[in-house]
Amino acid sequence: MSIDWTWKQFSELSGVEVYEILSLRQKVFVVEQQSIYQDADQFDIQSWHLLGRNPERQIVGYARICFPGVRYKEPSIGRVLTAPSSRGLGAGREVVRLSIEKCEQEYPNLGIRIAAQAYLIKFYAGFGFEAIGDPYEEDGIDHVDMVRDSNAV
Repeated sequence: MSIDWTWKQFSELSGVEVYEILSLRQKVFVVEQQSIYQDADQFDIQSWHLLGRNPERQIVGYARICFPGVRYKEPSIGRVLTAPSSRGLGAGREVVRLSIEKCEQEYPNLGIRIAAQAYLIKFYAGFGFEAIGDPYEEDGIDHVDMVRDSNAV
């Protein structure tokens, strides 16, 4: 599948793009994962947004990077997802790879922090993230904080 990847800050997103992002995030995180929480939060405004669109121009991959100092002292990758119709094709790995690349480009030498869903620890470890601290429950799902040193492979 061919995916067109684009980075935008919140101020660069159109109203339609914000709607598409929030709709897909709700579909995956609120409905599919049955996690009732306020998805649209204050962090969206102070973030980079990665949109991956298929040839039909539907968003099939997404992540956001909160600027350093917004959520953590490091930049933080979050809301990583692939649309249900695009799973198993490598888009999730590409979302994470591109997000790490963007963090390294925009914020060299800062490292990266994520709040990973616990069942994805091995997935993120494959990108050089290490779990820190104990697992905790957030919005009904077990999470663990993970960091990637700026010198990680």
